[in-house]
Amino acid sequence: MFAAYFDCPGGPENLYMKEVMKPNPGEEEVLMKVSASALNRADLLQRRGKYPPPKGASDILGLEAAGSVAGLGPGCSGRWQIGDAVMALLPGGGQAQYVTVPEGLLMPIPKDMTFIQAAAIPEAWLTAFQLLHFVGKVQEGERVLIHAGASGVGMAAIQLVRLAKAIPIVTAGTQEKLEATAKAGAAAGFNYKNEDFSEKVLEFTQGSGVDIILDCVGASYWEKNLNCLSTDGRWIIYGLLSGGDVHGDLLARLISKRASIHTSLLRSRAKEASSGYQQAFTEEVLPHFSGGASPRLQPVVDSVYPLHAIAEAHRAMEENKNIGKIVIEIPV
Repeated sequence: MFAAYFDCPGGPENLYMKEVMKPNPGEEEVLMKVSASALNRADLLQRRGKYPPPKGASDILGLEAAGSVAGLGPGCSGRWQIGDAVMALLPGGGQAQYVTVPEGLLMPIPKDMTFIQAAAIPEAWLTAFQLLHFVGKVQEGERVLIHAGASGVGMAAIQLVRLAKAIPIVTAGTQEKLEATAKAGAAAGFNYKNEDFSEKVLEFTQGSGVDIILDCVGASYWEKNLNCLSTDGRWIIYGLLSGGDVHGDLLARLISKRASIHTSLLRSRAKEASSGYQQAFTEEVLPHFSGGASPRLQPVVDSVYPLHAIAEAHRAMEENKNIGKIVIEIPV
């Protein structure tokens, strides 16, 4: 089969489409024929040699995939049949023509949804769902600040905050991105490049601040985050785009607000934990992607690249211009 591959860590130019061995499903595993995958920051880090896959996972890029069931390993329960349209969050291997998946981690693709759209769901939406509900314990009426609001996770989080009857506030780096987040349901949005988002958040919340912050940026935002975090607020860090080296009296500021820091990394969680998030997501959120649901949820696809153009897709993400997900179409 063909797969996205690189022989040594480095830039996007090291990526190419390589012919590799097709995997065989093991005990209680399903073989998925992949029609589409999607790009994530983790793929860029792995390509640079800074984010190796978990032990035992495929070293092929790709943390999510959508396609159809092509084979069943021994011990499968019978829940899935050959030809079923499915999607999954993966520890790796999604950017290939086939990937094996534990049957409990598969999710059905909502009716009337394309494989391209479905590929934009697993990583971004499960991450946002887990951060909001399992880590942040979001409650109705709470205010949630979402950094990188126009990213895949950001656009999912906006809609999930609305679904929880809470109030999404975002930061983004361009007016185009802020307009897209407003269309997705953000109550307010601030350009972090030309205004102090913490002052704007305090102004919007009439001085009370936000109850939850979803932060994928890290070190450079810590003072502004604490400035606009409410008393007893929850600051959830799930990425370190600006690094993790903090200079200053973070702990004293944190204690003064009785605030808490939570961290999360979905890729390295045990299969059992991921399955728990996925089951809750399947039951509580997936029905809202189907027609007639209210509110209606919508995956946001920025662009689609064929697998042989994987290097171009990586360059596009590194330019940080995408709104929503960059999807990789896998050849038949």
